[in-house]
Amino acid sequence: MHTPEALPPHTAEAAYDRRRLRQWLAGQARAEGVSRRTVLRLLAAAGAAGTVPTALAPTAAAATATATTATATATATATTGIVKPLPEAWFTVRGTNAETRFAALAETGHHTPSERFFVRNHTATPVLDAADWTLTVWGDGLTHGRSAVFTLDDLKRLPAVTRTAFVECAGNGRSLFTTQQGQTVSGTAWTLGAIGTARWRGARLADVLRRAGLGPAAVDVLPRGLDADYVTADGTGLGRVRRPLPLAKALDDVLLAYEMNGEPLPPDHGHPVRVLVPSWIGIASIKWVGDIQVSAQPLYSPWNTDFYRLFGDAHPEGGSAPLTRQTIKSAWELDWNAQLAPDTEHRLTGRSWSGAAGVVRVDVSTDGGTNWRPAQLHDTPRRGDWTRWSARWRPPAPGACTLLARATDGAGRSQPDTTVHNTQGYLFDAVVRHPVTVA
Repeated sequence: MHTPEALPPHTAEAAYDRRRLRQWLAGQARAEGVSRRTVLRLLAAAGAAGTVPTALAPTAAAATATATTATATATATATTGIVKPLPEAWFTVRGTNAETRFAALAETGHHTPSERFFVRNHTATPVLDAADWTLTVWGDGLTHGRSAVFTLDDLKRLPAVTRTAFVECAGNGRSLFTTQQGQTVSGTAWTLGAIGTARWRGARLADVLRRAGLGPAAVDVLPRGLDADYVTADGTGLGRVRRPLPLAKALDDVLLAYEMNGEPLPPDHGHPVRVLVPSWIGIASIKWVGDIQVSAQPLYSPWNTDFYRLFGDAHPEGGSAPLTRQTIKSAWELDWNAQLAPDTEHRLTGRSWSGAAGVVRVDVSTDGGTNWRPAQLHDTPRRGDWTRWSARWRPPAPGACTLLARATDGAGRSQPDTTVHNTQGYLFDAVVRHPVTVA
């Protein structure tokens, strides 16, 4: 049984990503599902010479055939591919996605109600029968290359773990690169509502991997979803959504979750089972997981080559290492340009979070950043979770005002005034200038 050396999370992840990138460029990493065009472009961008990595794993179709017998039914709405209702008071619909209006979280408590939780879909929500669902764990990182199949009942017989954690899209805040910093980015124009925090319950991925026969040579695990194949705007088929995890993270705090806020996972949030990777960008928390490849070689997919890396003038020519941990943010539980009465004391609320450590301090400004004062925190700071806060304010006179909130986490990180630009608009972490009108 493989036990990784205990290293601080940031050290282990950074070293892993550097090593895996070198192996990828040298043609030593598996890249099943990544097109030859993509590989050649990445190699050229990095100035590397050599052969294109060969896909050594079984084909996507073969793995899918062994992964599950579950079938999806087309019950999602035609316009969004999302099953649950999306009332305008709670959501802004963005293509196949639904962003939570942050004002809709006021007074909801610490956990985001499932019906108000944001939805990030690459295609459409599949509606799966839990009784037919199975999870296949396979690959040469298992003992003797054997595979193992688990039903939902099998997972529920393993020790159950309950964990409160946020899930946040890496592009949360993307539109602010444009509206606040005047920069062009691509992708869904999220404001700050592509995040939700829930109480998740499930089996440890570590327990499942060990039951499957984890071998000493394993280095990567690759969960894959059961949603439909993703096809890009130019017609390129990328297969089902999948993204590798280093074994050290997989054996740390990752869950195969089957409950959300005390109830079975809803369809839009991964029913019957999803991966939950605390503190990491949302793409790592694969929904509707159907199979997990365990590999003795580093793995890549389009979701950590073309997507979810930092590209642009401020980043390496071939792009950054694949993104892992989330950044730090704050959001007011107010509508944009909310109207507030003058000469009245208002209790303003918000939430702050960080992927590195719990948020230990939030400072707020009600005059555009001229003066700052600490907000009152209402939760114990915990990594992978958000902290609610409040501040009282009596506007002195009618007019336009700008509210700001700056979080500081237990690792010493504070929100900067601006975020370094990247072309796909990931990891916006600057202090947000939230306009309100006193009238």
